[in-house]
Amino acid sequence: MALTTDAAATAREYAAAREDAGWFDLDRALLVASGPLRQKFLHGMLSNDVSGRVAGQGTRAALMDAKGHLLALMRVLVAENEVVMELPAARRDEVHQLLERYRVAAPVRFAAAADVCIGVAGPRAVERLRALGSEAEELALESHRRLEVGGIAVRLARAGDLPANGYVLHVAPDAASRLRETLAGAGFLPLGADVLDVLRIEDGRPWYDRDVTRENLLHETGLVSEYHSPTKGCYVGQEVIARLEARGGNVNRRLRGLRLEAPRPAGTALTSDGKEIGALTTAAVSPRQGAIAMGYVHRSHAEPGTVIDAGGARAEVAALPLAVDGAP
Repeated sequence: MALTTDAAATAREYAAAREDAGWFDLDRALLVASGPLRQKFLHGMLSNDVSGRVAGQGTRAALMDAKGHLLALMRVLVAENEVVMELPAARRDEVHQLLERYRVAAPVRFAAAADVCIGVAGPRAVERLRALGSEAEELALESHRRLEVGGIAVRLARAGDLPANGYVLHVAPDAASRLRETLAGAGFLPLGADVLDVLRIEDGRPWYDRDVTRENLLHETGLVSEYHSPTKGCYVGQEVIARLEARGGNVNRRLRGLRLEAPRPAGTALTSDGKEIGALTTAAVSPRQGAIAMGYVHRSHAEPGTVIDAGGARAEVAALPLAVDGAP
């Protein structure tokens, strides 16, 4: 049976991300910290080690309230004279205001940056960037450097929260359109939102405002090891993290993958014996795996292999990432 136009496009984009290279816009914004105590201040606010990073290094970190609720997930990039925070665009203003309130008289300044965030992904992404005359190279997670791509100045960072071995490029707004055209001309295929959802589910990459909100605790997301340093000192929400760690990380719900017998939209309730036990946060149809999703499942049904109901469709709980034949 021939694929529909949408399915054929999805298959092409998916193949590019898994076998070659693709690009996509990211709804992210930048907040820049400067001043002599910028790293020390952020170290005391965020869940991961900031003060121990040197220029060119970075980390992913969470900003929480005192009850451990997640206010934002971000990428923190340490540069020579500033620290750049990349976070969901809708969260920047509130995070900015919150950090200003906490800093009191500390010699730290915060400013919004106008740069646009563009993602690239796929096993040939770095190779194709190099073909444009850039000095791109495989970087450690969250490491970053300044370089030019086709003559356009960017910051390139290895992005552990993106699927398919992703990188993010920060580019001035007046050069963003030219960068998109340059990437497309160099063999990067544009990736749509549907394909990104497939890749994120398969690779177990939840995003804030889609799969994570201020209603969640870090332990519920499965991201503790990626966003938290067990050796650093106090930070906002640290007591909650420490208490949960001491109890084996037990929480009432967990983010899980789900294999569905039929597609269901995000927001679909998950039930067992007529009782609601969770909901889908992201859902998609994978060219390799069919209908898949991720969502929160009550701990009583969160064991991989458990069969539950998703809006009338059979759903099997699975660990994230959703590996296929030994590969995500």
